[in-house]
Amino acid sequence: MSTPGSIIKGSASAGLRELTLRGIILGGLITLVFTAANVYLGLRVGLTFATAIPAAVISMSLLRYFADHSVVENNIVQTIASAAGTLSAIIFVLPGLIMIGWWTGFPYWTTVAVCLIGGVLGVMYSIPLRRALVTGSDLPYPEGAAAAEVLKVGDTAQGAEENRRGMRVIVVGSVVSALFSILTQTKLIAGTISGFFRVGSGGTMFGAGLLFSLIGVGHLVGVTVGISMLIGLLISYGVLLPIETWGDLPSSGPIDDVVSDAFANDVRFIGAGAIAVAAVWTLIKIIGPIARGIKDALVSTRARRAGNKVDLTEQDIPVTIVSGVVLASLIPIGFMLWDFAHGTALHGSAGGIITVSIIFVFLIGLVVASVCGYMAGLIGSSNSPISGVGIVVVLVAAVLIKVTFGSADAEESAALVAYTLFTAAIVFGVATISNDNLQDLKTGQLVGATPWKQQVALIIGVVFGSAVIPPVLQLMQTAFGFVGAPGAGEDALPAPQAGLISSLAEGVFGGDLDWALIGIGILIGAVVIIVDEVLAKTSTRFRVPPLAVGMGMYLPMSVTLIIPIGAFIGRWYNRWAERTGGNVARKKRMGVLLATGLIVGESLWNVVFAAIVAASGNDAVLNLPFIGDAWETGSEILGVVLFVAVLAWLYKWTQGWASKESAVDDPATK
Repeated sequence: MSTPGSIIKGSASAGLRELTLRGIILGGLITLVFTAANVYLGLRVGLTFATAIPAAVISMSLLRYFADHSVVENNIVQTIASAAGTLSAIIFVLPGLIMIGWWTGFPYWTTVAVCLIGGVLGVMYSIPLRRALVTGSDLPYPEGAAAAEVLKVGDTAQGAEENRRGMRVIVVGSVVSALFSILTQTKLIAGTISGFFRVGSGGTMFGAGLLFSLIGVGHLVGVTVGISMLIGLLISYGVLLPIETWGDLPSSGPIDDVVSDAFANDVRFIGAGAIAVAAVWTLIKIIGPIARGIKDALVSTRARRAGNKVDLTEQDIPVTIVSGVVLASLIPIGFMLWDFAHGTALHGSAGGIITVSIIFVFLIGLVVASVCGYMAGLIGSSNSPISGVGIVVVLVAAVLIKVTFGSADAEESAALVAYTLFTAAIVFGVATISNDNLQDLKTGQLVGATPWKQQVALIIGVVFGSAVIPPVLQLMQTAFGFVGAPGAGEDALPAPQAGLISSLAEGVFGGDLDWALIGIGILIGAVVIIVDEVLAKTSTRFRVPPLAVGMGMYLPMSVTLIIPIGAFIGRWYNRWAERTGGNVARKKRMGVLLATGLIVGESLWNVVFAAIVAASGNDAVLNLPFIGDAWETGSEILGVVLFVAVLAWLYKWTQGWASKESAVDDPATK
């Protein structure tokens, strides 16, 4: 008797439709939604979300109206949308070129090329890692395994009913989240609450963003990451900020500027040091398993060449094509770097740094692909510390380029900063895609997909994402601008990682990077690493991921305070699902889909709002004319009350919807 798993595993070889034109088109349409949402979310709060599960639910809800749809075809749609959505993390670097004043906008074809070539390299590097880190390892791949379960269940009558419910939850969460965001932009209710206060002779601040997207992010990342971010927040705002401002505050009057400057110029660099040492520690821990996995993959490849039969579900894009694409990619990379340096102060003396940069992208790209793929398999794509890897990459690139170029005047140094960010952006494209690809390939393995077809779908997703990201970035720049960039207004988007990474690069070439602050962060990060390792050996429940602590240290409190709240709400919801019994997996999945809707609705509305602002040239276009400064306190109170009330209603409604029995669940109908 065949098990369900064996039936699914054989599905790809049983003639089911897999890589289809309708699937590609549907994946592209879903891409528009999730990529735009992720670009906005990343620029606003410095985080992105994994799109695999909601993309799978949407795909199955729509493809069921077509004949001969299959679980592996739905997997292809989810793969395309997921790859494109994760490529949006390139925004953690590219806006830095605006912030330093090198670019005034995002040139479309240049930005497309950076995303496309970096993304394709990420796909190619992840292919030989599939056997090492997916089929040949016991890594959990939490999001990949969850997406596979969604696809398996969705291929049944009961699953079709669940998908309809899931779509409703996503839509309701999205609509409510978007409507609340619209209300904040009318100024009827506040979108943030904040305040500054003294602590002895120093000062600190309080801030909370009334953003449903942050609640959704917290629900998805979980309590362990949420608590770790809260610890980082307490370190920065409860300890470091009062120390850094000690004795610098005016004896009377507002302290806002002093405290804000201390956080931006001092505390966040300490956080950067903590993130950097955590990223390096992660690399040290996993380099051994990665090396063994790659060795096993090479052994498997030689066995295939010797004529051993390989099952359909084990067929990758041939290694000869993979290596050819990787080597061929170095040519356009070299041209892009030459074109970037051409016409600048580097022209005529950039040969050395271009050569070093090509080698850097080739070698570091492979290392980054391995590290990010392993981290995604271990803790999931959403929790994987891509920004921490980016910080390490830009620091290494800056030092290598500076040493290669030699002494430089002020004009050359400015050009070298921009050149370093551009080079790092290509490597970052490799990192973002590798962080997601292996997760998708794990899903494919579990549902019986053909690897080479899924790998083609990953490339298609990269193409879609590369086409969508530049205009969305340009829209954000035109409508809002970025904090720290020339001419940025008070509503400018923080783009926290891009700001930090560009500051680090400027510090390396300007010689004014305060390495003491980085060193303090490294010491704090080292202490957190020790604590986490002790907990790993003595506790089965408690951990403090060092990268999450570092993120909590350098992200604004308006972000880091709400995410843990979302994490605790998610824990409460999941415990309710376990306590009430029934179909616990379905109940938990509905919570995940609600969290996704909260992120997508708010983010998509703000992309639309950016278009309205760009067209009108007025960022206060939705402000109600009868609301003045006197309503500021009232708007904050009303905002908090409404935020809490709507959030409570949403989760209560989701509980009720998740608890309803469908016709296929009712024994009386069977």
